[in-house]
Amino acid sequence: MVAEGLRSLLPEDLAAVPADVPDALLAGKRVLTTGHESPDADAIGSARGIALALESLGAQVETVFADPVPAMYDFMPGVERVGTTVSPELDPDLIVVCDGDPTRTGAVMRDNAELFERTPIVNIDHHISNGGQRGVAWVDADAAATCEQVALLLPHLGLGFDTAGGDIAQLLTAGLVFDTASFAHSNTTPRTLRVASELVAAGAQLPLIARRIYRTKPNAQLKLFGRVLSRLETSLDDRVTWSVVTLADFEAAGATLDQAEGLIDLLAQSATADVVLLFKDLDDGVRISVRTRDGGVDATRLAGAFGGGGHARAAGASHEGPFEAARDATLGLTQQLLDELPAT
Repeated sequence: MVAEGLRSLLPEDLAAVPADVPDALLAGKRVLTTGHESPDADAIGSARGIALALESLGAQVETVFADPVPAMYDFMPGVERVGTTVSPELDPDLIVVCDGDPTRTGAVMRDNAELFERTPIVNIDHHISNGGQRGVAWVDADAAATCEQVALLLPHLGLGFDTAGGDIAQLLTAGLVFDTASFAHSNTTPRTLRVASELVAAGAQLPLIARRIYRTKPNAQLKLFGRVLSRLETSLDDRVTWSVVTLADFEAAGATLDQAEGLIDLLAQSATADVVLLFKDLDDGVRISVRTRDGGVDATRLAGAFGGGGHARAAGASHEGPFEAARDATLGLTQQLLDELPAT
């Protein structure tokens, strides 16, 4: 059953949704929705969007992430309902994993291994590195965001984009804005804009969302950015730009760990860099964020060498050793990948 009244979507947009995905969702009566560690607007928006959609159809739904929702997303409807532990009373008959494969849920899967083994899983994701090996999986690398996929799902569930008083539209638009940098990244497609048109027509507050995600920073976060930018380095004839953020930086700036969000995109404004790297030197190892230019190094190859993944232009990974070892290994592989590119 497909809801009527669509303004912008084309038949081929809706045809992108595999039939087994809405069927599996409609079968769930007690549902857990979740996503990757350190949740961002796309993970939160898609997991909560699915939750509100299924609740409107009578299901009992709980949303859980391994880490708390960052304060910057407090404008997103219903984030106060997001937890970090699964309620024993839920006993879900369906798990929906958004914006990453189940292993990327971190402690949610580790602490509930038996639950993940026995419960049907629906995995909705747009990361090309996701192999879709568990349960019913819809991995669409052509989608700019997982929220774009969830939006396309709504008509197949018989729901309008204004379901839940427009809260779903607000959630999904936040994910689109975040993963496209307000529709400025090359992952923005005509379908992305058609989906956004439907969501805005349903009441999503696009100017508010863009301002809160990209143009509203606490002073502590700005101080953190300043510290990291002050130690910016370039390598390989300026083709690589990188910096590191340390626990001492967070302490000195009075910033929280989640306030490193946006640093990599600021570094990516470099006029010369083909590859941009941000190292986060934390207690549990070094997290590496990667951005690359169109037609250049595949970021998934770089991140994949360290067990990470993502997209061709944006990816991430972790390194268990000290910062110096992570930096040297990453820069060494970066040079190798740059050398493999055809001469221009």
